[in-house]
Amino acid sequence: MLDLQPGQLLARGVCRHLRSHNFVSVEEFVPSRGLRVDVMGLGPKGELWVIECKSSRVDFQTDRKWQGYLDWCDRYFWAVDDTFPADLLPYGTGLIIADAYGAEIVRMAPEHKLPGARRKTLTQKFARHAARRWHSARDPGFTEATFD
Repeated sequence: MLDLQPGQLLARGVCRHLRSHNFVSVEEFVPSRGLRVDVMGLGPKGELWVIECKSSRVDFQTDRKWQGYLDWCDRYFWAVDDTFPADLLPYGTGLIIADAYGAEIVRMAPEHKLPGARRKTLTQKFARHAARRWHSARDPGFTEATFD
């Protein structure tokens, strides 16, 4: 699987699982300057989920930005493998157990609905991000100015 890092392998499994729930997803999404979420999922009713993939205890303990992501989603999840000490993860967040091939939601995240204006902005940003990724995959030799 190319040279994917452990967190990227978790993200791959998470994206596959989200697809089974009729969500589309993008990896390494920037909802706001200074923030980069591992996976952003867009559901069939416009719901936005953030999933942070943690491959180790140290990876989790050095994450200082995760609370900043809460304002940019309807539900927030951690994705970890089955050996991760899940008791470290904060109460009031969702939990997904994942590997490179799939995942399962074991604790649903509480819902905190986004304001309409923020949802619209994020949905448009999501669409533009996905389209740019698709264009880059289809025409990898083309470089463009960076937008957003």
